[in-house]
Amino acid sequence: MDTRGLSEFENMQPGQVLARGVARHLASHGYATIEEFIPDRGLRVDVMALGLKGELWIVECKSSRADFMSDGKWQGYLEWCDRYFWAVDQDFDVDLLPEDTGLIIADGYDAEILRMAPEDKLAGARRNKLVRKFAFHAARRLQSLRDPRLSGLLGAD
Repeated sequence: MDTRGLSEFENMQPGQVLARGVARHLASHGYATIEEFIPDRGLRVDVMALGLKGELWIVECKSSRADFMSDGKWQGYLEWCDRYFWAVDQDFDVDLLPEDTGLIIADGYDAEILRMAPEDKLAGARRNKLVRKFAFHAARRLQSLRDPRLSGLLGAD
């Protein structure tokens, strides 16, 4: 198929485009990221970031007012990170977002942290569990990219 002239974001949902920009920005600051990470049963975060000192950040990407208003579970994510951020595009009404959370403005190419999230450090046991799960999940994703046929054998992360 000839893909010339097609947007590189054509097959991505708006939130995925934001997550890409967030991941690029955080990588430039020394963080490793995983998109659509499951810290615990029933939870799926848009971006989980791991810093060199073991710090864990969660970034939820919201593409519209309706997307934000329909998210009734975000407060449950607070106990799974040291810092919690919202990532939105430049046209989003940021007055909707809670002031006691971080704020990132993003597009598909980069992002900028406008408001640093307050720090609420995780307990050591939970941090250890999450860092191990992050590493395992990242390794599984890499392995399935290298050998796509293997991904069916690996099962759920």
